[in-house]
Amino acid sequence: MPELSHRRRMLVLGICCMSLLIVSLDNTALNVALPSMQRDLHATTSGLQWTIDAYTLVLASLLMLAGSTADRIGRKRVFMAGLVIFSLGSLLCSLAPSLELLIVFRMVQAVGGSMLNPVAMSIITNTFTDARERARAIGVWGAVVGISMAAGPLVGGLLVQSVSWRSIFWVNLPVGLTALLLTLRFVPESRAPKARRPDPVGQLLVIALFGSLTYAIIEAPAAGAGPVVPFAAVAVATLLALLWYEPRRAEPLIDLRFFRSAPFSGATVIAVSAFAALGGFLFLSTLYLQNVRGLDALHAGLWMLPMAAPTFLCAPLSGRLVGSRGPRLPLLIAGTAMTASGVLFAAFEAETTNATLVAGYVLFGIGFGFVNAPITNTAVSGMPRAQAGVAAAVASTSRQLGQTLGVAVVGAVLASGIGSSPYRQLFVPAARPGWWILTGCGLAVLVLGLLTSGPWARRTAERTARTLEPATARQAVGVSERA
Repeated sequence: MPELSHRRRMLVLGICCMSLLIVSLDNTALNVALPSMQRDLHATTSGLQWTIDAYTLVLASLLMLAGSTADRIGRKRVFMAGLVIFSLGSLLCSLAPSLELLIVFRMVQAVGGSMLNPVAMSIITNTFTDARERARAIGVWGAVVGISMAAGPLVGGLLVQSVSWRSIFWVNLPVGLTALLLTLRFVPESRAPKARRPDPVGQLLVIALFGSLTYAIIEAPAAGAGPVVPFAAVAVATLLALLWYEPRRAEPLIDLRFFRSAPFSGATVIAVSAFAALGGFLFLSTLYLQNVRGLDALHAGLWMLPMAAPTFLCAPLSGRLVGSRGPRLPLLIAGTAMTASGVLFAAFEAETTNATLVAGYVLFGIGFGFVNAPITNTAVSGMPRAQAGVAAAVASTSRQLGQTLGVAVVGAVLASGIGSSPYRQLFVPAARPGWWILTGCGLAVLVLGLLTSGPWARRTAERTARTLEPATARQAVGVSERA
């Protein structure tokens, strides 16, 4: 990629952030619309889970393929294809006549979405070559997540209340078209000097692993253990096959050597934990506010602003801290705040009073605002820049897998606790195990943030960099030390 002026780099960053905005806004706005969709499409709790998880599941399965493909054939080309497919999928979702077709069209959306975020992050990584400037750019990227969390519930609630849940998908169309035209004009094409070759066997194993695991978790409460045991067995078998097959390929879909770096491994698990907490948190909060408290979609969106606003404010601060002091402090703040929020709901039933509900939302918003920038920076800085697409894709896959598992596990726990009993009476006790799970996710962020950001962890990153690409080891080590 040619060296760009500062103004042009900022424009490229803005275009990439537009893609993140429509993807993130779509997810957060959709959560507010779940009760309305449930009534309109006669969906069960598991049906609501699938409207979210069908998207995140396909996204998680295809992100690494999209990243490596973009490195090979051109990041701009793949990014533009993603904008077209995501916008088309959004249009189809707005027209879906049934829950089953909505789930199918959400999967179409996800195919396009898989070509957006990791490829956009790869474009940013190759545009901002200075480590500190890149950290600030990633901080802006994280702030967009905060904007989507702040605007998503409010925009979603307003659209659901004034039009219908279908109008949520209309927002993506003008933004997607604008981003497409700006990309065509201003984003230069780039690709890796030597990208990985396709790994179809590894890709099929990843799809089988994620799909069978998610199905087993979501359907277990309704179907019982018997029908889901084969899917659980498939998940275990494909995981073992993946661990056996991938190290034997010269250019695997997932280079397991990356996980020898403690910061990279820590960032991956932290991403899964943090986004599992986010998925479960939004799922429980939306159903509680509308189905238990009886709020309409707009007022439910307003109630979630105490969570969204701190995320928006803390994300750029986290990016600056990562650039100046490294990832440890933001991760410790994030883990502490998310754990405290989970405990407030699990042990003290925070949702039952307004003051504790707002406090729990604020704490979670602070935690999630601080966690995103150190995940991205640590994951990307631990790999050679030439493989930026794969690096960003692994981090993005971890996020989507975490959100998929969070909705699946917490939704399954809630469905098991409620059963056929009165919904409003049993929601709070039935949700308590789910809140304890989210507390554990926050604690994992705290502990792993402490363990994988010290001198020992940096030494493992240095050794991994030398193993991965000796020619660029010095550069990778320098980046990891600054990060």
